[in-house]
Amino acid sequence: MDNQSTWKVGVVGLGAMGSGITQVVASHGYAVTAVDTSDERCQQGIDRIERFMQRGIELGKTRPEDRDRVLNGIRVSTSLGDLALNDVIIEAVYENLGVKQEVFRGLLPYVSANTILATNTSGLSVHAIAQGLPLTMPLIGLHFFNPPQLMRLVEVVSPLEVSSDVIGQVKAFCNAIGKEPVVVKDRPGFLVNRLLIPYLNQAIDAFDHQLASREDLDNAVELGLGYPMGPLKLLDQIGLDVHLHATTALYQQTYLPEFRPPIILEELVDAGRLGHKTGRGFYSYGKGKQSVAHDDGSDE
Repeated sequence: MDNQSTWKVGVVGLGAMGSGITQVVASHGYAVTAVDTSDERCQQGIDRIERFMQRGIELGKTRPEDRDRVLNGIRVSTSLGDLALNDVIIEAVYENLGVKQEVFRGLLPYVSANTILATNTSGLSVHAIAQGLPLTMPLIGLHFFNPPQLMRLVEVVSPLEVSSDVIGQVKAFCNAIGKEPVVVKDRPGFLVNRLLIPYLNQAIDAFDHQLASREDLDNAVELGLGYPMGPLKLLDQIGLDVHLHATTALYQQTYLPEFRPPIILEELVDAGRLGHKTGRGFYSYGKGKQSVAHDDGSDE
């Protein structure tokens, strides 16, 4: 990884996060090989990138030639063997310990001690994911935030086995693709989610106890704390199922009360009210506009 201008980057997984990371890397001029389990999934990932960039063109933020350059810089494959010559390999598959471990075991024949191996986990222990890898092949966490194309922060998650030299290389890589790295310990929730999830759970609990209406709760946070978005709006954007999964995982790892999933969150998820993606969450999103649901569960 001495010559930054010639870094070759591999991404495993072309879902929402993997395709976003692939786009970010390619947009900064680096050759990217992205691997998924089937030609269909590979094409879905490329389509996702193309749609994202097309929206940028329609908004006047992206030039058609930039879209073409990015797409031409991405190679897709269904074989991990095609990642053999890459300097950095970022795993971005489903948030499941066993699945992630299987990916890295599959990569072993194709990587060397000089390859930077990274997992994009948002909450799993990097140390646990690395079990089964040789000590000469340290694994690091690169927690990109969603959507990777827009969010500048990357948490660089450092287990005990990772040297300061590797950390330095990874930070240089993050800077080279336009990201701001912060180095954090390999602990449940890392840093951002460790702070964010209790805050969101407190907001859900405050709403459940009818301390304020949805709109007033969000306005209080936006106007009183200066946050760009209130917590209930943010939860609808994240996806209530995503937040439930994250807070449940943290609670199971720590048993700290601030991570215990609120009852109303579980009820909303069970009812299929997941936020933007289903049209209803804490708010309703009918006809392309946000509206506030009454406290009795009906919609205005």
